Formats: sequence, structure tokens, C-alpha cells
Amino acid sequence: MQLIMARRSRPPGFDMTYRPQESVFGPPLLAKVPSFLYLGAAVGIWLVVLAGEQSASGTWLFHYVVEEDVARVMSIRTFATIIAVSSLSSVVRAGMRGVRIYPDGVEARDVLSFIWPKLRRYRWPQIEQIILDGSLIAFDLWDGTRAYLPEVSDRGALAHALEHVALARAIPVRGGTLGEEEFDDEDAPEAAD
Repeated sequence: MQLIMARRSRPPGFDMTYRPQESVFGPPLLAKVPSFLYLGAAVGIWLVVLAGEQSASGTWLFHYVVEEDVARVMSIRTFATIIAVSSLSSVVRAGMRGVRIYPDGVEARDVLSFIWPKLRRYRWPQIEQIILDGSLIAFDLWDGTRAYLPEVSDRGALAHALEHVALARAIPVRGGTLGEEEFDDEDAPEAAD
């Protein structure tokens, strides 16, 4: 009876015992800029509201903020509070993007259509090949699909961490520093006794 394996493996059981340290790679600064601008605008609105309430009663700012507040459907303080909470949640949501490598696999976090978060988890046995060509990092999965990871602030460190896991777990890598070379048993990290 002949066993057919999807990829060449290390000595029995070794590639399944390697569990990398958990590491998190956050989103690039460019992805955070819109939420920081929104937060700046919210702070500006609050400063205008506070300045208007502290202004002298004859000024146009006091008139706009305090005196016209009676005729509004929503008070200006309520509006400023809603904008502030919304901008803070935008900053938090932008910071939640990224990639997390954990002992059992990879977690990709992204935000779809500016509102809905998307969390995808890939376990190490699902990954047939890691692709590090160009600026994107992708996985060829066991079911024949390709999954792209979101952009991160330190792509080089993420690629380096994935290459180390690939070497230890006998996952082929295309691109990167390992290139297309085959993994030799002497390149494998030593198994703990």
C-alpha cells in the first residue's frame, strides 16, 4: 500500500508539532489616516461647541451654539457626542485590521465596505503553498482556492515569520528569500526531545 502525500514531509510527526510564537502585524499607516482625520474633525467640533458655550452672549458663536439650539431637533452637544463616539469607533476598527500568526494557523482581519469586519482563519494543514511574490502575500489552500492576506505595516517581518513556519512545517514557499528551493532535512529546526 502506497501513501500519497500532498507535499513532502519531515520525519513523522515533526511538522505537526511545530507551533510558532504568536505575533500580530497591524495595518499600514495609510489605512489608518481616514479614521484619524475623522477623529480630528470630531475633536474640532467639540472645541467649537465648548468655545461657543464659553463665548460672550453677543457673539455669533454663542448665538449659533447656544441660542439656536432650542430650535434644533437634536442638541449640538448630542450631535458632537455622536460624532466623537463614531470617530473613536472608527479608529478602533481601523486598528483591528491586520494579520495574526498564532500556534495553530493564521488569522486575517479586514473591514469590508467600510462597516463590516471580516475574520478569516487558516490552519497550517489547510495551506498548500505560501506565495510571497510582489507586494501581496497569499496562500494556496488545500481546496484549490487562493486567499490573499490584507496589507500590513511591516510586510517584510510578516513574510519572514511565514517563511520560518513554512520551513518548519514543510510548506512550499514561492518567492521570498527561500525561493522555490526544496526543503532539506538539515534545514529543519531541531525537534525538542
